[in-house]
Amino acid sequence: MGSINQPTLRIASASGSVTDRRHACADLAKDEDIQYIVGDWMSEYNMTTRGIGKINSSGASEEFENSFLEAIEPALPYIASRKIKVAVNAGASDTEKLHEVVVKMVNKARLNLKVAWIGGDEVVDAVKKAVRTGEDFKSLTTGKKLSDWGFEPVYAQCYLGCWGIVEAFNNDADIVLCGRVADASPTIACAAYHYGWSKHDYSQLAHAFVAGHLIECSTYVTGGNFSGFKDLPGLSLDLGFPIVDMKVSGEFSITKQKSRDGIVTVSTCTAQLLYEIQGPLYYNSDVVAVIDNIKMVQVDKDEVYVSNITSLKPPPTTKVGITAKGGFQAEAHYFLCGLDVEEKAALLERQVRHKLDASKFHCLKFRTNGRCPTDPKNQDAATVDLRVFAQAAQEEDLSLVNFFRPITDTIMQSYPGATFAVDARQAAPKPYYEYWVALLPQSSAKHICHVPYKKLQIPIEPPTDTADFLYEQPTYETNSPIKLSKCGPATKAPLGAIVHARSGDKGSDCNVGFFVRHTDEWDWLRSFLTVAKVRELLGEDDTGKPIFRFELPNLHAVHFLLKDHLDRGVSSSSTYDVLGKNLAEYLRCKLVEVPDKFLQRGKI
Repeated sequence: MGSINQPTLRIASASGSVTDRRHACADLAKDEDIQYIVGDWMSEYNMTTRGIGKINSSGASEEFENSFLEAIEPALPYIASRKIKVAVNAGASDTEKLHEVVVKMVNKARLNLKVAWIGGDEVVDAVKKAVRTGEDFKSLTTGKKLSDWGFEPVYAQCYLGCWGIVEAFNNDADIVLCGRVADASPTIACAAYHYGWSKHDYSQLAHAFVAGHLIECSTYVTGGNFSGFKDLPGLSLDLGFPIVDMKVSGEFSITKQKSRDGIVTVSTCTAQLLYEIQGPLYYNSDVVAVIDNIKMVQVDKDEVYVSNITSLKPPPTTKVGITAKGGFQAEAHYFLCGLDVEEKAALLERQVRHKLDASKFHCLKFRTNGRCPTDPKNQDAATVDLRVFAQAAQEEDLSLVNFFRPITDTIMQSYPGATFAVDARQAAPKPYYEYWVALLPQSSAKHICHVPYKKLQIPIEPPTDTADFLYEQPTYETNSPIKLSKCGPATKAPLGAIVHARSGDKGSDCNVGFFVRHTDEWDWLRSFLTVAKVRELLGEDDTGKPIFRFELPNLHAVHFLLKDHLDRGVSSSSTYDVLGKNLAEYLRCKLVEVPDKFLQRGKI
């Protein structure tokens, strides 16, 4: 542990998404010195798809995450023998049904494991009641009112805090199954239970909250999705899952599974900290973490110590995701090759629009993706994708006759080499869902800890010592910027030659954080990366919508929040980058004036 005293609490993360590798839970339970395992199976995407699945089937389907069952079953013997406690959010929209399946699995294995579950996150009835009484849910991304949305809410799920999980552990639960708790809530719960923290121990809770954020995406903090991936050791075939070592004060270290690939450095931890945040105030139902002065120190190989997180009281509200049936969508693709790509695309778009009845679609976009390089090395390298994407209220308006046929029927009169994608499966209409992110009073959610083996249903009271949620967080340009010429001669190079970045989605908002490796590069970065500069780098993708900026000076990082940048978010987006993850990589590839003395150190 280097110079830091060994703490007594160790929490491992076994999953960062519904598609994460399944082996981690069993491996961690078998081989690592840990007391708790947490895992994240939820996202805004499966909040919509699972919720709609439940509505469409009238509750007959099982809308929990089956990949969790694949992960937990081989781990159960080790969890039982080593007395490890587990808290996960894999219940999605059917936590009670998942509980039934896991209990049967435990009984079949003849293991003495107690399983509890947390309810209250499904709040569509509360949302509809509030709408009937005049509540107009303000969008956290656009600021618009729900009444102007144009879609009918059919499902809603809110983000619960940690105290239901804590109550389950207090009642001897070994495994606690949740639906939409906040991603970090299982980690906060493990720490709060282990150390006996109260609801008012805000400093400790804030540190645990950030710890949970750092490990909620599993191997994102050990080298996954990292702009410095070229420096990862070995072949990086199996990155180690992260482990938190936490003190009673809440301060903690991030480490990883032993004998696995990957790294834990200040850079990997900074990248994950910057992922999907909204500003210097990081909100949870139980606490607000203030992160702009956070400190991270490399104390040993693959070990980073995190401290200096301050806190505010929790808000009386929590985030709620409201789902509606948006209609149908379809897409078709043409391939352009070689010279005059823009002119070819323009000709095809004119011809297709002439054939389509655009009034039938509430979204119709033509987008050319990629470019033909100078003197390409092969024909595929010279080929560019032109995507025609449409959404409509009525399925018939996107039928093959009304959408795909008009697009393909123009082929014989179009650009040289005109070729469409002959696989028409994406061109058939499929349902899509609209998603509205707003706030709901925590008191409107019936947060309940279900302890079936004791026949208990324990209500969890919302916080009463609160401070209102800030819709707009502090935003500012840097204090006392330097003249960039003071950094000496500069050369045109990609921003990412010396700058790391990480980006992500929250609804239709997209955040992106940039940071540098060396202290003397910080003054250049903070002075160079203004809101105006980010708009310039965005180019045609600058929507003119608000951009908020703040700094994390101890991490040499600048963070930007781009409001409503992602075209309604993952469940309805018309773009390729539905999760906002590639915004960072797009901005890193833009050419800027980089000081020669920084480039001489070597590129990222």
